[in-house]
Amino acid sequence: AHSESLLIEFKSDAPREEDVLQAFADAPGIRVVDDRASGHFPMPLEAGGADDVLVGRIRRDPTNPKGLLLFVSGDQIRKGAALNALQIAEALL
Repeated sequence: AHSESLLIEFKSDAPREEDVLQAFADAPGIRVVDDRASGHFPMPLEAGGADDVLVGRIRRDPTNPKGLLLFVSGDQIRKGAALNALQIAEALL
């Protein structure tokens, strides 16, 4: 699987972490893995062979009020190529 650490910068202040977590939890194809108490976050090993993209470590950037930090893992063959192409074709039909 493939992982990326992302910094997203907004035009205004970044949304609250709780709102971002809820938006991702409600989104199809995404599984939130953000358990700070047990230290369970997205891992490439867990994302491999799965259709969902794992999203976690969601934090506001402490150095920039407009920034949001997060970490994602996903199976680049399933979601990045084959499955993604199938889902786009289904949406078009």
